[in-house]
Amino acid sequence: MTPLHLTVRALSKQYPDGTRALHGVSLTAPLGMFGLLGPNGAGKSTLMRILAGLQTADTGEARLGEIDVLRDTDAVRRRLGYLPQDFGFYPSVSALNLLNHFAVLKGVTQRAQRQALVEALLRRTNLWDVRNKRLGGFSGGMRQRFGIAVALIGEPQLIIVDEPTAGLDPEERIRFLNLLSELGEHAVVVLSTHIVDDVAELCSRMAVINGGQIRFEGDPLAAVAALQGLVWRRLVSRDELERIEREHRVLTTRMIAGRIAVSVKSEGQPDPGFERVEPTLEDVYFDALEHEGRTGVGLVAV
Repeated sequence: MTPLHLTVRALSKQYPDGTRALHGVSLTAPLGMFGLLGPNGAGKSTLMRILAGLQTADTGEARLGEIDVLRDTDAVRRRLGYLPQDFGFYPSVSALNLLNHFAVLKGVTQRAQRQALVEALLRRTNLWDVRNKRLGGFSGGMRQRFGIAVALIGEPQLIIVDEPTAGLDPEERIRFLNLLSELGEHAVVVLSTHIVDDVAELCSRMAVINGGQIRFEGDPLAAVAALQGLVWRRLVSRDELERIEREHRVLTTRMIAGRIAVSVKSEGQPDPGFERVEPTLEDVYFDALEHEGRTGVGLVAV
């Protein structure tokens, strides 16, 4: 049997106001974690909503295995777990009662089966001990984990999570990423984010999207290896930075102890004082993005 994968081909979307959100997007997400990186407004959420059946595409196609994602939306929804960037919940209802309610809506009507499922999901997401707590008292990370519990009803084959770690504290972020990693063992998990570290830690394949177009798709480790020997760094003054931005391919700039650290992509030493450094996935990300209008002090993918 062919391993399950999600295939998107030449997907385009233009809104009524003339905004072109997607321009011929193509990518392939195999079983496991797939990272979709891009800045805000890049087209990530539009793509996720189309794959989840919440919006229609103008042109193109998408398939989950043999299922036509764009036309057979009922079949997709039976196999889909979706955690949007912002999802509503009832603050006065307990996690146990609300998850039980969602299980009924998903067709799990037999009581004993539903109780067993709800308990298993709350334990899997480390929420069983707070099952009777009202959702309004949950932390951001607890709410995200509850959203995953809802998304997992029905053992989905495709799980889409949109900016899931934004705003989480470090401990909650690690706990949530570990959970996503476990899910990727049995499903295609598409992680849409602007946080490079999330993809670096989790994903065996990734794509960078900007301006509604895929700028890069591939193996993160191979992409980092391809930049080996090409990334240089130096502390510079603001006046020097303006010249360097004119003359070289700047990847990132940031403030360090009151000075500007600039990273440049170059075959050889860009200027005296630059030192070759080990590339990171952050360098891959910024190299893939269009450079116009995006450089600047402190612009980093965090």
